[in-house]
Order: sequence, then C-alpha cells, then structure tokens
Amino acid sequence: MTLQSDSRAKKTDGPLQNRGESARPSGHFHFLLVEDNPLDAELVRSELRRAGFDFTFATVQTPDDFTREVRTHCPDIVLADYSLPQWSGMEALEILVQEGLNVPLILVSGMLGEETAVDCIKKGATDYVLKRALARLPVAIRRALQEKELRARNKLAEELFRRAVESSPSGILMTDESGTIVLANAKTEKLFGYKCEEMVGQSIEMLVPGRVREVHREHRAAYRDAPAGRELGHSRDLACLHKDGTEFPAELGLNPVQTSTGMRILIAVVDLTARKEGERKAEEHTRELQRSNEELEQFAYIAAHDLQEPLRMVASYTELLRERYQGKLDEKADKYIGYAVDGAQRMQRLLNDLLDYSRVGTRQKALRATDTEAVLTSVLRGLQKAVEANHAVIVREKLPEVLADEVQLGQVLQNLIGNALKFHGKHAPQIRVSAETAEKMVRFAVADNGIGMEKESSGRIFQMFQRLHTREEYEGSGIGLAIVKKIVERHGGKIWFDSVAGEGTTFYFTIQATTKEGEVERAYSRAAGGG
Repeated sequence: MTLQSDSRAKKTDGPLQNRGESARPSGHFHFLLVEDNPLDAELVRSELRRAGFDFTFATVQTPDDFTREVRTHCPDIVLADYSLPQWSGMEALEILVQEGLNVPLILVSGMLGEETAVDCIKKGATDYVLKRALARLPVAIRRALQEKELRARNKLAEELFRRAVESSPSGILMTDESGTIVLANAKTEKLFGYKCEEMVGQSIEMLVPGRVREVHREHRAAYRDAPAGRELGHSRDLACLHKDGTEFPAELGLNPVQTSTGMRILIAVVDLTARKEGERKAEEHTRELQRSNEELEQFAYIAAHDLQEPLRMVASYTELLRERYQGKLDEKADKYIGYAVDGAQRMQRLLNDLLDYSRVGTRQKALRATDTEAVLTSVLRGLQKAVEANHAVIVREKLPEVLADEVQLGQVLQNLIGNALKFHGKHAPQIRVSAETAEKMVRFAVADNGIGMEKESSGRIFQMFQRLHTREEYEGSGIGLAIVKKIVERHGGKIWFDSVAGEGTTFYFTIQATTKEGEVERAYSRAAGGG
C-alpha cells in the first residue's frame, strides 16, 4: 500500500457548479485507489492534479489493506478497478456497506460492458469511468461528492424530522393518499394502545369507531381532493378508538406534504379527554352556582318579604310608645325607646334594600330602547329635596339612547347620584353626568367632588353590607352599590370607578347602545324574556 500527498495550494474559481465540469474543486480530499497497476495509478493521480484537486492519495491492492485503510483513514471517494487478480471493485463496495460507510465508489476500468456497468450502478456503484477516458474522472468525482453531500443533508433532515416527531407531545401519524399509515410516533402508541408496527401499513380507519368509519372515509376523500393545512383548535372534535375498544375524544391537525412518491398527510392528534372532563365539571359547577344564587335570591326575597309585616308591627308600636310616653318617663326610658325606633327603621330600610337586590333578577323587564334623558330627569325630580338641601350643582350632558330596563337604569342613576349627594365634603356637591359611545357600548360617568376613597376599597364597595364609614357618619345599609353592580351586569355591562381621597370620585358603567335597525334591541329583548 502506498500513501502519497499532493497538497500544493490551488487557487479555486468559486463554489462547485451543479455539474462541476469547469469549476475547480474546493476543500481537501482523501482518495483511496484500488489498483494493482502502478502506471494506471499514476495516470489517475495526474488527472486529479490536472483538474485542480487538493488531495492525499492512497493505493491498495488487497481486501485486507482496503479494510484497514477505510478504518484508519476514511476516504472521501473510492476509485476501484473493476477486475483485480484476487478480487474486484464491487467487493470493495461490499466492504464499505459492511463498515457502514457512506463513501461513493467510482469504478475505473479498462474494459466494462454497458450491461455490466448498469448492473454495478444498480448494486450501489456511484459511477464508472473507462481508463481510456480519464478526462471524465474529475466530472464523475465532483458529481459523486455533490450527491454524497446531498445524501448527508437528506439524512440529517430525516433524522431531525424523526426526532421532532418522536419528541412531540402530540400523537403524530402520517398516511399516504389512500389512507394507509406510513408513520406513527411513541405518543400515538400511548394514545391508541397499538405498537407502531401494528399501525404502519394499516388503514387509518382502524383508529376510528366503526359507527363513523364510512363518514370518515368520505371526509378523507374530500380532503384528498382539496388538501389544505388545518391547525389544531380549528377543526371538529373526532371520536377515536383505542385498541381495547374504548373511545376517546380527540382534536386533529392536518398538513399535506408533497413528496417524490406522492402526497402524504401529516396528522397531529391531541387527546381531549382531560379537557372535556374539565369543561363538564366547569359547566356543572356553573349550573350549581346559578342554582345556588337563584335559591339565595329567592330566600332573600322571601325572608325580607315575610319579615316586613312583623317588623312593621314592631316599628308601629315603638312609635306609639315614643309618642305617648316621651317626656313622661325618665331620660333613660326616652333613650331606650329612641334606640328601638331607630333600630326598627334601619331594619325596614335594610329589608327594602334586600328586596330590591333580589328583584333585580326576579322582576326584570325586557331590555328596550330607553330614553336616558327622560330617565335622568325623573331621577333628579325624585332627588330634588336632597339637591336643594345640599346646595348641589348638577351638570348633565346629552345622554344617548340605550338598551335597558328603564326602571333598573333609574335605580343605577339614583343610587350613584344619591351617593354623590351623601358623601360630599366641606364644599357643596358638584356632580356631572355624561356619556360617550364606543364599540356599540355607551359608557356613562357620574363624577363628583366629594370625599373620595382609597384604591384599596375597590374590591369591597360592590359587595353586600360592605361599608367604608360608620352609621353615625353616613347612614345606609351597604347594599346600594351591590344592587347597582348586579343591574349593570344583568345589562351585559361593567362598572368601575376612579377616585382620589379628598378630591372626588367618578363611577363608570357601560350599557349596550341602540341600533337604527333595532336588531340588537330585539335580540336583547328575547334574551331577557321580553318576547
């Protein structure tokens, strides 16, 4: 065996061209020549040198030398004489295969019939060159190197694809155009209970319950005629069949892939069992909450209603006691009677507020086009005495029509304006009521210059019986804003506020705007039970 080097620096003209006939090769190469004729070996070396290759060169004559050389210095290209005294170039190809080497082998022979050459290429030889036409050898080498690089890239891409498929958290299947499974990953095995080898080669319908297989075939045929990507989350749920006969809901993502052998369908499978169970429990919990809220509202209504009569009697008799005996007994007796009267009156107000709260959901009217200007005028007329007593200034801007329950909308405005009148500071109340329309909703604002409140109170003030001040400072039951919030939410809106302690508060709430055609009004009316 001989090892020679011809590593003189060569100037290259650029990257290899597609065919490589005129470009100088770039990079350093190691060639292994299987040849027993020194003269032929030198001719090959000269041709490579003439073509501009930067290379090292080894020549072997026996199978043992060849095996040892490929193990110690793996070549970029093997150039092998087809026929040697002890063995042939095709046997060199067998050794490369046994060693697991992806090394192109080009046959270089003095005589090689066309039929024999074709047979050699079918068995794995990359190309063949006759010794009398060595000028073609550089072209064959360049082509072989390009094909080798392409195979390496394809192999890497296949390996990356395989790893991506195997590591996917979703089940991955691939079928051909006929619906035959050609690929399945480990997650698919867990989902369906089949081993990969049990699925590959079988129809995809094996994974679909028998009752829907015919429909699935129709859908698959329609998809084959008009293939398109279908992302997860944008497809219908599908019933899938486990090996043990149980069914489970799944969502599929589809992606058609064109290959040299036809179209393939890449299928991502996600088990929806846990999600469906979560949705079922959430729906059940929602129904239970709704039922519980309805029962609580009914209880509040019944309790408040049934307590009205005995409480009215208590209040009436305590009033009679005060009228008849005030000043006739001692000072303590007058004080105790005053406590009783005040307690009875506060209880009456509390029960009335409880009734109002329960009636928001039980005595609701249909949502109709409502003249907010007229509603506000009526509310201010009812608050006229409080406005005058507090020397309040109320500024009202033009208010648009909304879809509302007129009575409940009046409750909202009366409560918010009433609070602005109640919670004023040292200065006379200044209240502004305004509205603006945006994205089919009207946002109302009731602003005042009152005592304001801290931001930390935002989570409390809309809850029942939550008060920020004592009864001695400001009277009230602590239910008013809870009623307001319930009414606004019943109308499909939201309520919130901005406030600065000592400077004032602005309450905002949204109500659905009306439309010219009245379509939204009719829809809301039906939703609210108005027919």
